[in-house]
Amino acid sequence: MSDTSKYHLPKGTSADGPYDLVVTPESAGWGYSGLRILTLAPGQAHPLSTGESEFLVLPLEGGCTVTVDGQTFELDGRTGVFASATDFAYVPRESEALISSAHGGTYALPSARTERSSLSARYGHKEDVPVELRGAGSCSRQVNNYCLPGTFEAEQLLVCEVLTPGGNWSSYPPHKHDKARPGAESELEEIYYFQVAGEGGFAYQRVYGTPERPIDVLAEVRSGDTVLIPHGWHGPSIAAPGYDLYYLNVMAGPGQDRAWLICDDPAHGWVRGTWESQDVDDRLPFEGLNEQ
Repeated sequence: MSDTSKYHLPKGTSADGPYDLVVTPESAGWGYSGLRILTLAPGQAHPLSTGESEFLVLPLEGGCTVTVDGQTFELDGRTGVFASATDFAYVPRESEALISSAHGGTYALPSARTERSSLSARYGHKEDVPVELRGAGSCSRQVNNYCLPGTFEAEQLLVCEVLTPGGNWSSYPPHKHDKARPGAESELEEIYYFQVAGEGGFAYQRVYGTPERPIDVLAEVRSGDTVLIPHGWHGPSIAAPGYDLYYLNVMAGPGQDRAWLICDDPAHGWVRGTWESQDVDDRLPFEGLNEQ
C-alpha cells in the first residue's frame, strides 16, 4: 500500500496563518525536525517564538532583517534559489525574534527541537557557505552546505540545499540514516522542500523501506511541495528534462554528537564507482555561484 498521501504534502495543504508551510514534530509524527515557509509583503514583520527549538532564517527570495536577543542581522538574501547561495541567521532555543522586510520576500525557517541551549544568535555569511559539486554525469548536482557538522555550529539542526540540473538524478544512490550505528549511520528525520524552475515544472521523489520498517512513497512534486522522510531509503530525486530542481533538506535526530552519517542501499551503491570516469555536468555550478 502506498504511503505517498501521508508523507507528500502538496503546496498549500499544510499552510497555517502567515506560513505557506508548517511542519512540526507533532504534525510529522516524529520528535525533532521542523520547517516553516514564511512570505512577507513589503514592509511586513513577523514575530517568531522559538520555544523548544533552534531555527535558521534562510532567505529563499528577498532579504530581511532579523532582530533577536538584542542583536540585529541584516540579511541580503538573494533573488531566488537558483541565483546564488544566501546569508542566513541562527536563532537559538527559547528566543523571541522579529523578521521584517522592507521589500518583501519568502524565507525558510528550518528548525530542530533540542534540550540544549549553549549557542547564541549569530549571522551566517554567504561567503562562508561551502558549495560542493557532488556526483558526475547524469548524477551531477550542487550542494550548498549551510548548517552541517564542520560548516556551521548548531545544537541538533542540519540544513543544506541541493540543486539538480534538468534531466539529472540526485539523492542517488538511495541512502538512509534511520538507525544509530557508531561511525556508520546516524538517526535523522528529514524534510525535503521543493522548488522547480519553469512554468509547469515537476520532479519525482522516491522513498522506500526495509522489510522491518516498510515505507512506500513515489511522489510527483512541484514548487512548494514537501516530502517527509521518517525512515527508509530515500532517492532518487529526479529532475524532469528541461526543469531544474531545488530542494531544501532539514534534518535532526536524537544523537547528541550531531553527526550526518549515511549508508547506501547495497543494491545500488556501486553506482558511485562509475563517477570516476565521468565529468561533472557543465551546467554546474548554477549562475551566480561561480563568483564565490
